[in-house]
Amino acid sequence: MKFNQYDIVLVNLDPTVGSEIKKTRPCVILSPYEMNRAIKTLIIAPMTSKSKEYPTRIKINDKSFIVLDQIKTIDKKRVIKYLNVLDKKSIKSVKNIIQEMLVD
Repeated sequence: MKFNQYDIVLVNLDPTVGSEIKKTRPCVILSPYEMNRAIKTLIIAPMTSKSKEYPTRIKINDKSFIVLDQIKTIDKKRVIKYLNVLDKKSIKSVKNIIQEMLVD
């Protein structure tokens, strides 16, 4: 499977520990294609349908939030299937929030 940045894929996140997001759920791939092609892991942000509006969570429709405060690295073997690609407005929001969170 080819993994592109900002693809939405279904991922099995179990097992988890503590407050980590659990279950099989959609996730947004954050790592760039060049990195995804070269190594066996992906950097992802999980998605959820149950969230409050926090500064680190992006509401993409009435039922989905991207949870940028739960960014993690996973093995590609956890990916079950491709679902969709993130829209341009949401991509811009992801970039802005990641910059606020991680870059001075």
